[in-house]
Formats: sequence, C-alpha cells, structure tokens
Amino acid sequence: MTNKNTSQKEESLVNFVPPKFSLSLLHPKYWGVWFGFGFIALIVNVLPYRVLYCIGRSLGYLSMFIVKKRVKVAQRNLELCFPEISETRRDHVVKENFKNTGFAIFESAIAWFWPDWRLKKRVGYYHVDRLTKFEKEGRGTLICGVHALNVELTARCCALFSPGYGVYRPHNNPAYNFIQHWGRTRSGNIMVDRKDVKGMLKVLRKGKKLFYLPDHDYGSRKAVFVPFFAVPDACTTTGTSILVDASKCAVLPVSCFRVGFRYDFRIEQDISEDFPHRDPEGAAILMNKTIEKLILRGGDQWMWLHKRFKTMPDGQNKGIRYKD
Repeated sequence: MTNKNTSQKEESLVNFVPPKFSLSLLHPKYWGVWFGFGFIALIVNVLPYRVLYCIGRSLGYLSMFIVKKRVKVAQRNLELCFPEISETRRDHVVKENFKNTGFAIFESAIAWFWPDWRLKKRVGYYHVDRLTKFEKEGRGTLICGVHALNVELTARCCALFSPGYGVYRPHNNPAYNFIQHWGRTRSGNIMVDRKDVKGMLKVLRKGKKLFYLPDHDYGSRKAVFVPFFAVPDACTTTGTSILVDASKCAVLPVSCFRVGFRYDFRIEQDISEDFPHRDPEGAAILMNKTIEKLILRGGDQWMWLHKRFKTMPDGQNKGIRYKD
C-alpha cells in the first residue's frame, strides 16, 4: 500500500478531487446509506463466506420477479450474442446470472471491507508478476478488465499486489460517493475521473497502471461499430485505441471469476504488439475478441442485464433491439 506522501504525489498526476468527509454527510437524509453500508460491512465480516453465497444468490433469484424488464434485457443480450443456443439453455444462464447478481452485492462489500489476509485465502493468483513488469521498465500498463458482476473484487485483487489508477464515475449521493471512493482506494488505488482522458494519458506516460473497462456501450461518441460475439455492429469505445496510440503502453487483459467457492484471478500476456496503430476500428475488433475470451471463462458472471447493444449504427434507433 502506498504511504501518504507517495499517494499525494501521485494524485497530482490527475485532475481529480477525492470526496472529503464533512458533517453534512451525517444529515438524516443520508442515514439510510450509512446504515445500509454499515450493516453489510458487518455481515460480510461476521458471516461465513458460504452463508453469504447462499443468501446473496437467493436474493438474486427473488429479484427476477421484481425487475422483470432486466430479465428481458439479459435474455435479449444472450439471444443476440449466442443465437445458436437453445431457449432452455439461455433461460438457465439468465437464472444463474441473476443469482450471481444478488451475490455480487456481497462481493462488492467483500472487496471494500474484507481485510487483505481473508481475501487472499479465497483467491488463486496467476501471473501477477506481470502487473509490475512494465512499471519497472518505466512503461505504462493498461489493465483491461470486463464488467464481471464482481468487478470491484477484480480491482481489489490488482491492488493487493500493485496499486494503480482506476477510472471513476462519481455517485450522485454524496454519502454513497464518499464510501464508494473510500472502498476503492483503501488498498492504495487512486481514482481518475472517467472524462479526464488527459489524466489517463499522463498516468500511462509516467509508467503507471490504469484499470480500464472497455466492454460496455458508452454511446456513439468516440466509438465504432464492430463485431461482439454474434452481433456484427456493436457500439464499442475507441478509448483503448486512443490510450495505446498516445502512450505506447502495455495492455494486460485481466479476469477474476468465481470457480466454486474460490476466485480465479489471472493476468494475461501483453497484447499491445497486436494492436493496429492509428486504426480505431481494428483496435476495437482486437479488444472485443480479447474481451469475448475473458467473458467465456465465467459466462454467467458477466453483466448481461446491461443494455450492451442499445446504440444503433444509424443513431436514430437507440434501444430498438430491446423493444418488447
């Protein structure tokens, strides 16, 4: 973990002001947030992991009857990505996905509130030496993950061995935002605002690590339409191409999927040499192929309930793929 002086020095690399605690956060309108996080922090540290697993997955299953629209989104995503699988198989994956979504609430709390020693006992680590290889050479490292339901756990695992920078989206609720930032930085990570591309480039050019998730639909701005599984025109960010071209950084895919009651945390080999430079479309195709391989390691643990294909190429039919 970085010490205070190092942390302050590195924070100057990016234009990001961390949320500070103030007495205003104790206003009664925020009591629900404090109580909720306090309660979940208590139970993840008191209850055995397998009990948390059973409770979380049960809650996730029950949620299918409450958020039926999201069930349809997950079904539609799987239908678009894997048209060859049967409806029975697709429904099974959706059910497992929602069970895992329920457990992800506890997994996020585990990432924020568990001590290091307890987390390490639950995780198998593979090729973590790659996290520091390029930093020692003074070269930046773009760590590309996916929106697994336990993405908070993935970031925490990275920080256990070598803290870096993470792309941050502030929460609208100030109390929630303060706790979220604390949880994500308690192991030494530093946040950079998701809109601060210059800050991200500065991090990489200074030889630091940046944790980045290029697998969602972020809208048509700075995006191309390339294949993703069986969808030929998936809206895909060109952010990866921009960062790689401008910083000459290494690119390490990372995954952390649950296998049984343990986590399989893997750092892949550098793929930066395979990137077609100054070719946003070619780079997006390569990145999507890499992401597909990562997702297939834990297919029912990816965020299928997100509208991955809501943006259409013509810009006029946003969301048409998800119409009832």
